[in-house]
Amino acid sequence: MNGAQHILDAFHRHGISTVFGYPGGCIMPLYDALVDDVGTEHVLCRHEQGCALAADGYARASGKLGVCIATSGPGATNLITGVANAHRDSIPMLVITGQVPSSLIGTDAFQETDVLGMTLGIVKHSYLVDSANELAEIMDEAINLAQSGRPGPVWIDIPKDVLLASAPVRSCESQAANAANANTDISDAMAMLRSARKPLLYSGGGVSLAHAEENFREFSETSALPSVVTLKGIGNGGKHSAHHLGMLGMHGSRAANRAVDECDLLLVIGARLDDRATGKLDTFAPNARTIHIDADATEINKLRSVDLALRGDLNGILKAMTAELESSPLAISDWQSQCRTWNTTGGFSAADNEEPLAPITGPAFVRQLSRIAPDDTVIACDVGQHQMWVAQHYQFDHPRHHLSSGGLGTMGFGLPAAIGAQFADRRSTVINVAGDGSFMMNAQELATIRRYNLPLKMIILDNQCLGMVRQQQELFYNNRESQIDLNDNPDFVAMARAFDIPALHIERTDQIRRGIETILAYDGPMLLHVAIAREENVWPIVKPGASNREMIDENRRSKNTKTENVA
Repeated sequence: MNGAQHILDAFHRHGISTVFGYPGGCIMPLYDALVDDVGTEHVLCRHEQGCALAADGYARASGKLGVCIATSGPGATNLITGVANAHRDSIPMLVITGQVPSSLIGTDAFQETDVLGMTLGIVKHSYLVDSANELAEIMDEAINLAQSGRPGPVWIDIPKDVLLASAPVRSCESQAANAANANTDISDAMAMLRSARKPLLYSGGGVSLAHAEENFREFSETSALPSVVTLKGIGNGGKHSAHHLGMLGMHGSRAANRAVDECDLLLVIGARLDDRATGKLDTFAPNARTIHIDADATEINKLRSVDLALRGDLNGILKAMTAELESSPLAISDWQSQCRTWNTTGGFSAADNEEPLAPITGPAFVRQLSRIAPDDTVIACDVGQHQMWVAQHYQFDHPRHHLSSGGLGTMGFGLPAAIGAQFADRRSTVINVAGDGSFMMNAQELATIRRYNLPLKMIILDNQCLGMVRQQQELFYNNRESQIDLNDNPDFVAMARAFDIPALHIERTDQIRRGIETILAYDGPMLLHVAIAREENVWPIVKPGASNREMIDENRRSKNTKTENVA
């Protein structure tokens, strides 16, 4: 086989059946091999960034490896944002790019770029392949590495001559991806948990990355610990979790932030203490000892010194802790009662305006969407105010139902990620919730949706501006608006129809239910354009770099609302 055929052979051996890509000169041998291939579905996106973000969405929704392919030069550089997005959120991804022939590397040849050098900080590992004889082994190693331990993107850059060169067929055995078990003795952790009067469970995206959702829920239900989640941890406990207080952090609930502020033990599972969650770090959980459970040793003690670390497989650790608690439950009834009270008065709330001619608000729309959409609906968000309204007000039953760009905050993520999620399961209900700014970032992928007739639903919450930037300019820059006006956006309904995708426009409260039910009932792709007020903000909010105690409420009366007042 030649090098290109070795790549497809590796796909078959590892059960990779769907890849996202865009052809070009130096990757053309691989596309030539695809002509005769059986078993690999190649999805042609309309921009390389769309390829990477679709592979990302596929991986998030399915729990499998996402794969994207592009050519050298601009093909590779266009992938970079999507690969950086996957890296920041620890998404397993294999990236394959063509490179100029080996003899031309270093000569500034046409479409030559130093992919290895440019991507060092956004990949788990990278390769520049020297010989076709190495390719089979490199493919196996890269595929396993992307999915093992803490997942992440692995990039293979392959010169065109290597793709064309012949290499003997070799039998390469796949190796199972196992997390390191550096410390799984739970005795000290259980002693700390039993001695605490106000313990709090704080979980993040590491739960689903470890495929530990079931064991996490059993532990959460057995321990009955009050719990908070990060943006990527939304859905960890399910929509019916009795002790859940919501998302914490910059746009978290008052109840969640207050519980963190007053807890005496913070049990961190699969979270990295990100600045958007913690706010000013030296004021975060000031009274709490910390137990940190994670697969990645580099996250432990990185931002906060912990009292106890357990590094290893979350499934094994959670099972052991659950077994300990089944025979001897925690005695924290007063703390549970206090947290329930805070949640009643300080949880996420939004008025459902009953006035039929009233304008639509983002929170009210999202709450209706949550009530109407099936429980297994996958929501792929873009980045902005709508992203936070979904995080606050949509009731997710599983973390893989909520696809959101967390660490990088990539505008334009939602539409291609939704495409990836739809390819992960053609039968599932997938909805892209976007803002007008984010939607325009990768709107060309409407052509991908139409080409494959994906039954994807798109919702644009349109306030004709960059809403999150405008909100911060209003609150923290003396309302000096700068370059946020988008009132010259195209007619999104006409735009969708130009791609042969039906679309509706709504602007009043009495139109919400009909609009949502119409797009969900339609057998094919459909877009719903929702006009909302330009001045609407996300509440509550913490000023970047400030303490989570200093929440600004919806009345905008104080930038120094202490936790004792936010309940």
